Amino acid sequence: MEKHVSVLLNESIENLNIKENGVYIDATLGFAGHSSEILKRIPKGKLFAFDKDQTAVSYSKERLESINNNFQIYNEGFENIKKRCTQENIKPDGILFDLGISSVEIDDATRGFSYMKDAKLDMRMDQNNPKTAEEVVNTYTVEKLVDIFRKYGEEKHALKIAKEIEKERLVKKIETTKELVEIIDRCYPYKEKRNGHPAKKVFQAIRIEVNNELDEFERTLKDCLEVLNVGGRIAVITFHSLEDRICKNIFKKATEIDKVIKGMPNIPKDMLPDFKLITTKPIIPTDIEIRQNSRSKSAKLRVIEKIK
Repeated sequence: MEKHVSVLLNESIENLNIKENGVYIDATLGFAGHSSEILKRIPKGKLFAFDKDQTAVSYSKERLESINNNFQIYNEGFENIKKRCTQENIKPDGILFDLGISSVEIDDATRGFSYMKDAKLDMRMDQNNPKTAEEVVNTYTVEKLVDIFRKYGEEKHALKIAKEIEKERLVKKIETTKELVEIIDRCYPYKEKRNGHPAKKVFQAIRIEVNNELDEFERTLKDCLEVLNVGGRIAVITFHSLEDRICKNIFKKATEIDKVIKGMPNIPKDMLPDFKLITTKPIIPTDIEIRQNSRSKSAKLRVIEKIK
């Protein structure tokens, strides 16, 4: 299998502040880059990992078994973390989210994630998900397409692209990534094509819609604050402004002192926040990492700790 390079690997592991007997959750197992490093550091601890992708789970199980057996993988999405913690009485000392989609998934043309390769319009992280990119492109109204292109892709030509999609699908069903890329390409002024691939934002928007990524992430991150052990940390690696904004706002709210008591000289301890920010500004990749792995360029790491 082609190697997947984990982004901000050292920085995220370091900021989890790992204890050798601690309990850790990798919310986004992928191909076990981060999980492998966590597992090496917890000879007396336990790792729980989540991933919807069966291919990733099979590969990672083998990779982790070569380190030790102190782990359990759930072939399901991270939205089940709270439920599993309750069922199994898990009090995690650290939880890691890496919200990038793995380069192995992007580079597998059959998955339909990439605008650089021709494939069926799929984009499902979970192969059991009934909703595909083909369904979104061919059945959503123009208004709904415009909404997701703007909201999830921050695409300024959203209306033009949605209308062009509608025109095209009246002639024939849009079935491949190549067909969709050609439609988007027609809607972009030539001078703007120098600023990056015209299909990038629309593909991101459709992928987020198909996998319900942002809603699930927001709900799960709030759940994780609840289940985290005192002294535990949550580290989140995001790759675009929408995810980062959700993370930043949730962390800000959790660490803020109530406005009513903020100016008091001696605030009672029980009225102080339960969390503190470890990163006041996000950690970003070094120039060396960006040169070695261009996909890391937009990554940001934020970390929070439960203090009481």
